[in-house]
Amino acid sequence: MTLVSDAGAAVRRSDATLTLTVAEVATVATGVRHVRFVDPAGAPLPSFTPGSHVVLSCGVHDDGRPRRNSYSLTGPELEPQSYSISVRLDETGRGGSRWIHGLEVGDVVEVSRPRSAFAPVLTARHHMLVAGGIGVTPILSHARAAAQWGRSFEVHYTFREGDGPHLGELRELCGDRLHTYHTPEEFWAALGPALLDQPLGTHLYVCGPSGLIDELTRRARGAGWPDARIHYEHFGVGDLEPGTPFTAYLRRTGVDIAVNSGVSLLEALEARGVPVPNLCRQGVCGECRIPVADGAIEHRDLYLTDAEKHAGDCMMPCVSRAGGERLELDL
Repeated sequence: MTLVSDAGAAVRRSDATLTLTVAEVATVATGVRHVRFVDPAGAPLPSFTPGSHVVLSCGVHDDGRPRRNSYSLTGPELEPQSYSISVRLDETGRGGSRWIHGLEVGDVVEVSRPRSAFAPVLTARHHMLVAGGIGVTPILSHARAAAQWGRSFEVHYTFREGDGPHLGELRELCGDRLHTYHTPEEFWAALGPALLDQPLGTHLYVCGPSGLIDELTRRARGAGWPDARIHYEHFGVGDLEPGTPFTAYLRRTGVDIAVNSGVSLLEALEARGVPVPNLCRQGVCGECRIPVADGAIEHRDLYLTDAEKHAGDCMMPCVSRAGGERLELDL
């Protein structure tokens, strides 16, 4: 069954996905494939917030489970005629990037409606945007919107020399507000003073490898930045340790569910017929959030804030596990 969104695109009612067609594929840097999707009827697509991502249905895992990966949108956000993503090939990953790199013009793909946990703060006095490598994709979206709406911003982009995806677009958008670096030494030499030389009310946004994010947020806090002005987005959780077995008790129904090592809580719930909405299954999108009534949680997601994790009343079952032998869920 389909319905028509506000923008006129066909949407499946069951999980609010868009059925889109690949209109263009291109290589924008070594190992980076840029893919543009359009509505097959030519309708504009739903608008989105800068920094948003979509979840693509990327084939299936070896065990037959559907593979869903999230990717940042790089194009214009207001009733766009297309959605665009850029994906670096990862031969050691779970297979999503290889699937993306195999797409051809005319292929049909299921794409979620856009969502964001990395949106710009519109009351910010200034936006300091930092990207590492393919982490430039949401930063490009931020920079495009900031330039379009006349917001104060600057971009710091570090990448290996000769390997900067979307560098040309950023140069056109940013002019002298773009700062590029090719080595960690020059990057940190510039970012240290930059963190100390920002007007009050500046917000920091960073996307890139986990090591870069962790170090930059550590330095920002050391320079006096409050957490409320530091925003970051990871690529995904990557491969996880299988974890130890535990039991999930469903408080509302009185059912015990065994969760074995190497099996996610989400998979165990699904196997027992307990429906949990989900999209990315990577701890990024936040769709599968469930309430926790009692028990320690081993949080592995990249969606919940530190305060939400500390509260211990919710979790992302696609990646997170019990921190002990038993976990009570308000399900």
